[in-house]
Amino acid sequence: MAVTQPNGRLKGKVAIITGGGGGMGGAQARLFASEGSAVCVADNRFEAAEQVTAEITKAGGSAIAVELDVRSADAWAEVVARTESELGPVSLLCNNAGANFRVGFEEQTEEQFRLIMEVGLNGAFLGIQAVVPSMRTAGVGVILNMGSLASIRPGGGSPGYAAQKMAMVGLTRSAANSFAKDNIRCVIISPGHVDTSFIRGNNEHSPNSWATSIDNPDNFERRLHNTPLGRLQQPEDIANAFMFAATDDAAMITGSMITVDGGAAL
Repeated sequence: MAVTQPNGRLKGKVAIITGGGGGMGGAQARLFASEGSAVCVADNRFEAAEQVTAEITKAGGSAIAVELDVRSADAWAEVVARTESELGPVSLLCNNAGANFRVGFEEQTEEQFRLIMEVGLNGAFLGIQAVVPSMRTAGVGVILNMGSLASIRPGGGSPGYAAQKMAMVGLTRSAANSFAKDNIRCVIISPGHVDTSFIRGNNEHSPNSWATSIDNPDNFERRLHNTPLGRLQQPEDIANAFMFAATDDAAMITGSMITVDGGAAL
């Protein structure tokens, strides 16, 4: 993968990145910081957020780590207030936090369905509500929501995940229309098969067994076979798309979906 030299594309910006301790959120945080943005690395796993923050500050960037349960409006208010106090008004929000339970429609429990929706959809809604006043203060804002192949062609593998990712399209379009007058854009970025712990590891918010993990060569090859460009995406691939959408290069893109899937949705 070609590596571009930082050129300050986000100089003066302040970003809150949820799921910032994870694979894709962490890649966004490091890239945004390298391009001049101050970053609030937010995650419900504080130690993971601290690790990414330490990497950023060691590289000369500006970052703080916060613990955030995206399901709580009060927690969002505290994170935005702390970010404003320590870094300045928020101009960028990356909604990455998500959950999934890979079971069929009849096997998925109400508890699982609710958690997927509350983390991925409700969390993004609350985050948007929380940051918009700060973006108005900044005079500009970009809200970037994490989509999925399920935002394009939801299957039967997890009804909660399909519903949440399709709903993110509507949330993005609603926010884009609501806040365009405030010079705030909203874009959804939909990855394909990204090699992270979300589909490889066994996590509380995204459990995997040998039957679902890409540690299983059969699962890896199936996802690879379904990607016409011939490789799974890496977190950096998705971070680059978030970066583009965050900059003035995308100044007239709002309410739209950017798909980064190697052709998997074709």
